[in-house]
Amino acid sequence: MSKTKKSEFRANEYVVYPAHGVGRIISIEKDEVAGFELELFVISFEKDKMTLRVPTNKATEVGMRSLSSPDVVGQAMKTLKGKAKVKRAMWSRRAQEYEQKINSGDLIAIAEVVRDLHRSDDQREQSYSERQLYEAALERLTREVAAVEGGDELAAAKQVDDVLVSRAA
Repeated sequence: MSKTKKSEFRANEYVVYPAHGVGRIISIEKDEVAGFELELFVISFEKDKMTLRVPTNKATEVGMRSLSSPDVVGQAMKTLKGKAKVKRAMWSRRAQEYEQKINSGDLIAIAEVVRDLHRSDDQREQSYSERQLYEAALERLTREVAAVEGGDELAAAKQVDDVLVSRAA
């Protein structure tokens, strides 16, 4: 492992891991795995009570990234205001696409899922799988918005909800 490409991630920094959302690097440690000396990011996901160890040389390869900029959060909020784009494909195909967007770690793609699956009170009830995907996307979105703005998740959830409600009005 070359020392020239030193990682852009540091301890106590919030990062986005595509499959799990926002976590905080609690340390960078060296460990021996299968006879190889590896440098690992130790990432804590408080909400999920989970700790993940990611080799530093694989971090960007697996899609780990820094938090989005406030501009990207603004774009995500603009995406939420848009009209829901629900394709006429079978639900299983759409669900697969939504799942891919959520696990991509891309904030705009996650906002699209929230926008497309959001139901106002006067609309038909969501199916169980729709609600599961919607809640997963909403949680990822609000966690990152909260982390970017340095606020709490309740304030971020209210901000997202206000945007979704204003769209319906």
